[in-house]
Amino acid sequence: MKLRIFISIILFSFISCREQEVRRPITASKTHLLTSTVEALREINKIEEAKIEKYIENDSLHKYTRSSNGFWYRYITKIEKDMTLPKKDNIVELSYDFIDLDNQIIYSNEQIGIVKYIVDKEDFIPGLQKGIKMMKPGETVKFIFPSFNAFGVLGDNNKIGMNQSIISRVTLINIK
Repeated sequence: MKLRIFISIILFSFISCREQEVRRPITASKTHLLTSTVEALREINKIEEAKIEKYIENDSLHKYTRSSNGFWYRYITKIEKDMTLPKKDNIVELSYDFIDLDNQIIYSNEQIGIVKYIVDKEDFIPGLQKGIKMMKPGETVKFIFPSFNAFGVLGDNNKIGMNQSIISRVTLINIK
């Protein structure tokens, strides 16, 4: 019996002392997947931008400004007097709608209702988060958001589709 235990210990020590094989990370396929995804998203952004530029070109009566945040906008109602702008932690009340680039209503003001939003503290549509911070109470702005500033790759799983650019007419009602 002691001999068996001794032989088992010797065999175990030989097996466990064998040189370990280094496992190499598999990066080639992950890198390729990431690169192809980035390229696909760049292509989608180019297509969206062309559609938005065509929409703006067709709306030749109005001048749109491209923001540094990647969306376009124009004032429908602009307040000229100095007033405070929304900033972090302010509670704002706003109404807005969503329209597609064919001017079909996706969600109306009535369907959405008046929304209270704590600036930069709540999850909200990225473009609107940035856009409302440039608005004064009483102003109405028409924003055109590419999908990356709206509902992204997936849409809203209801009426807004994948990679869909949207238009939103936003009225800032109040800042608290």
